[in-house]
Amino acid sequence: MESRSSQPTNVIRFPGARSSANPRRDQKSLMDAVYAAGSLPIAADDRASKDMATKLNIFGFVVIDEVQTDGTARRLRPSEAFQANTLHPWRVSKPSSRYQVDDEWPETDQDLFAAMLA
Repeated sequence: MESRSSQPTNVIRFPGARSSANPRRDQKSLMDAVYAAGSLPIAADDRASKDMATKLNIFGFVVIDEVQTDGTARRLRPSEAFQANTLHPWRVSKPSSRYQVDDEWPETDQDLFAAMLA
């Protein structure tokens, strides 16, 4: 006779200990670190962290500035962040406003945020 419960479950436990949260390992920890500190530097060659930051940028949870060689920062659009290389470090920051359309964006990107009339 089997002693399993008759209730179905959709949770699968993977064997082994869970790793501790680390801003360099998962998106939630990265976002929590950025929101706690205000901004977080990412090294130029840290591709894994840049990939996580790009995903958070696409959904509007963070903004990404590419730090140029002269020290100035250039704000990256999500499409630019997705295609960015490992030449320059990034500064990932908490957005100042959840919804913002910059006048410097190309007209095609501004149309994405235009109100749709029914």
